[in-house]
Amino acid sequence: MNAIPVETPHAAARRILGHFLAEGYLPTGLHEYRDAQGNPVFWRARCKHPDGRKEIRPFRWNGTRYVPGEPPAPPEGKVLYQLPELLAANVEAIVYVAEGEACADALTALGLLATTSGSSSSAGGTDWTPLRGRRVRLWPDNDAPGRKYVVDVAERLCALGCTVEVIDIAAIVPPLPDKGDCVDWLSVNLEADAVAIGSLPLLQTTLDAACADTCHRSHVELIRGNRLIPEPVNWLWNGWLAAGKLHILGGQPGTGKTTIAMAMAATVTRGDSWPDHSPSRRGNVVIWSGEDDARDTLAPRLLAMGADMGRVYFVQGVREKGERRAFDPAIDSDVLQAELDNIGDVVLLVIDPIVSAVAGDSHKNAEVRRGLQPLVDLAQNQRCALLGITHFTKGTAGREPVERITGSLAFGALARLVMVTAITQARDGEAAKRFLARAKSNIGPDGGGYVYDLQQLELHDFQGVIASSVRWGAALEGTARELLDDAERQDDGQGQDAVGFLRELLRDGMQSAKDVYREAGEAGFSVDAMKRAKRKIGAVAVKRGGHFGGSRQEWTWQLPADNCTEGSEGSAQNNAPPSTPSGDEALPSWNQ
Repeated sequence: MNAIPVETPHAAARRILGHFLAEGYLPTGLHEYRDAQGNPVFWRARCKHPDGRKEIRPFRWNGTRYVPGEPPAPPEGKVLYQLPELLAANVEAIVYVAEGEACADALTALGLLATTSGSSSSAGGTDWTPLRGRRVRLWPDNDAPGRKYVVDVAERLCALGCTVEVIDIAAIVPPLPDKGDCVDWLSVNLEADAVAIGSLPLLQTTLDAACADTCHRSHVELIRGNRLIPEPVNWLWNGWLAAGKLHILGGQPGTGKTTIAMAMAATVTRGDSWPDHSPSRRGNVVIWSGEDDARDTLAPRLLAMGADMGRVYFVQGVREKGERRAFDPAIDSDVLQAELDNIGDVVLLVIDPIVSAVAGDSHKNAEVRRGLQPLVDLAQNQRCALLGITHFTKGTAGREPVERITGSLAFGALARLVMVTAITQARDGEAAKRFLARAKSNIGPDGGGYVYDLQQLELHDFQGVIASSVRWGAALEGTARELLDDAERQDDGQGQDAVGFLRELLRDGMQSAKDVYREAGEAGFSVDAMKRAKRKIGAVAVKRGGHFGGSRQEWTWQLPADNCTEGSEGSAQNNAPPSTPSGDEALPSWNQ
């Protein structure tokens, strides 16, 4: 908790400007910059010497005391002077922008709405978005920095859709002195009021040309690294769904991808618990599906899983020039953005299928990135998780899960997190089961997953309406590649035979991994078959021999302690320290 200031801002200003005051400077102003809620952010103290020299020093409260300097600006830029007054004013009112707080205060004293970003070089580091779309009138100082400041501000305001005007200081009476500003003009026009200021001549034509040039000229937007404030990933579901990020959910048809997405949506609308029992942030969900009907498929599934339907919005179409047409995620992200702004608190956006967001060839990386970027930008702007549903490409079993996503590799590359679904085959007396696995994550851990089952329920309040719902099961370990390989392998008896072979091989004690793979190969078993058998019987991989990290160390396999022969090599009596296996220890050249 921050300490309560024992020094006032005025006292702090005198302390910080102390050596100037000792040299004969006189304090001329203390200006407070506040955020949208009216909380002080920093102050700028001014003093002036009788010979005309000026000094300005910003300072801030650091939680303990007042210290020199402005606080680090947020990524969007520092606040405008008198920001709360700007936000509270009628949006039709003209906003006057001048160079410096003294000028803004002088105009405010006349009943005008005025602001500034501070000095002549401050336009680029300021957040001008509170003035978006408004009518703004600029009053430049009569010097080169003043003219440059007006151009800098005008370019930024034009880009925000503002109507921008500039007072023609060469035509006002009396003319401004060299380096003069609006305070100087008002000091000799003591009768001037708001009406007089509003009647001053403008440089309308020149500015129109400048604005047109600004709006049509391409430029690269840069942000200085020291203005960025690191922030944590904002998780809806820790490790699985993140605000402002693109997620891909892929799998074979019939595995329940859309139902999984509806389960996630239902959880968000209720603020309920995820499969790992962590709580979800509660919010609104927007869903577009080009494959399933909202009335007979999606809404029933959401209801079956207890969704708060008042927080669910289905995209039905686009109204354009009085006509209704189908929504196209490839071209309608702008109008969708506007609706999401109106809804507010949207934390999950579902697009099914995500390939529909690409207007061009979905197998070309450049076109996929170009097509997805507007939706990715929308998710970032809204701070909502974007979940795109897609299929696996046929004939890709055995490949890396991300490579199996239909279309270009850019789908998986642009997504920050890729999830996959699959159904295991019934084997070894076990029933078939579905699972969700995490195939890739650029923002958290990958691997692992959850078993789930799909149940058919009749809705209580809607007779005859049957819907699928998700019932979550146990957590799974392993990579998505391992889980998919195990689920999709053909059960030709080799799996059970491999289990028996490996158990028999290890029954008399530990074996080097090289020997296991060699003997398995001679017996007709693949490396993957041995890995699956190892997991099945719970065999332990241990690095032994030589010194830690030395070239003479090798991986060995052994049965778990309760299956080892008492006193045999590799039993619980062996006290060599285990090492964590890599999963690809000692692979032979015949790897299949």
